[in-house]
Amino acid sequence: MIAYHDEEWGVPERDSRALWEKLMLDGFQAGLAWITVLRKRDAFRKAFAGFEPAKVARFGEKDVLRLLDDAGIIRSRAKIEATIAGARIYRDMLERGEDFATLSWSFTDGKVSKGDGRSFPAYTELSERASKELKRRGFKFVGPTIVYAWMQAVGIVNDHAVGCFRRAAVHR
Repeated sequence: MIAYHDEEWGVPERDSRALWEKLMLDGFQAGLAWITVLRKRDAFRKAFAGFEPAKVARFGEKDVLRLLDDAGIIRSRAKIEATIAGARIYRDMLERGEDFATLSWSFTDGKVSKGDGRSFPAYTELSERASKELKRRGFKFVGPTIVYAWMQAVGIVNDHAVGCFRRAAVHR
């Protein structure tokens, strides 16, 4: 967890595929500890074709059954199906000329939103707005708490604590 915090968490991510992957992984975290997902991240990447949305969008029932049998990942049919559906939404967005990174950063006008570094809410008005838009588009496991954790992880929101050496480093 220290390496994840020091090297990855909160660093602004602008790549659409990476943003989508992290949102899907946060969906798998629902009801669990993030460390559980983090420890299984390599297995998730292998199981979900490197989180390439075009590949995952083609998954069918045979793939769902394969994934349900994969002890390396979290074996929840609802979360697996939500990830496949999320890949199809991502693909459909691309076909309409929409970019997932542009959508992701649109909630903060493309800028990092800086928390106060003293209070750490589970969700905010910002994550509620983003959650509603993602749900409107058909994404699942994107409630305001999951979305806020995702926004923190991908650096849309900088919630490093006051005094944390990463606070200033990731605010760009």
